[in-house]
Amino acid sequence: MLAALSLSFTDQTEASKIIPADDQEQIAQTLEDDAQIMSNTQIEELLVDEPADVRAEILRINSHARDLSLQIALLVSVLASLIGLVNSFRMMRLPDITPAPSVEGTALG
Repeated sequence: MLAALSLSFTDQTEASKIIPADDQEQIAQTLEDDAQIMSNTQIEELLVDEPADVRAEILRINSHARDLSLQIALLVSVLASLIGLVNSFRMMRLPDITPAPSVEGTALG
């Protein structure tokens, strides 16, 4: 999930015409070192010194990247569940294991 968030956020940041190049580099470096999901309120607190248009662009990117990463995480869990379901049907078709004949009557030696 964090990998999807990091990739999506970095791609959208680099594609943005509003965010300055030095800020884009700082964002990419920060995401490489410490990617985490943050609410818009938390990001607003970090962006107090930034111009209003840059703040709005970063908040827009965060909302989109966060939603995308959550959708990917949900997709991964759904796919894992479907693989498990298909595997359970495959196991139902396997024949029952027959027990080995009794060895009580055999003498050792």
